[in-house]
Amino acid sequence: QVQLVESGGGSVQAGGSLRLSCAASGFTYIGSCMAWFRQAPGKEREGVSSIYTSSGRARYTDSVSGRFTISQDSAKNTAYLEMNRLKPEDSAMYYCAAIPGAASCLTALSRPRTFRFWGQGTQVTVSS
Repeated sequence: QVQLVESGGGSVQAGGSLRLSCAASGFTYIGSCMAWFRQAPGKEREGVSSIYTSSGRARYTDSVSGRFTISQDSAKNTAYLEMNRLKPEDSAMYYCAAIPGAASCLTALSRPRTFRFWGQGTQVTVSS
């Protein structure tokens, strides 16, 4: 049974930092595409960052590039999203998603329907 369990969300002031974690189980972690998406009320789901677990190659949407860093601990089957210099517009529910057995992760952020598995989400609220 595949599980993606997110943690680390919370409320911070603008300029602050949070670190999200996504613990994966039930599939072979190495060789998968792991990603973070977010969705704010009334807005479409947005791809934030992805990492191809075999190579560690990461991708970011423009609005978070330079502020967010995706990483992983393959020994723990866990992906992380370090979020720095947070802005109120970063407020959203953040979801972890996975494509087990992915050949790559290059265009995954723009194709959320390709992700087979999703976590329950963790809320991030940034106040001004």
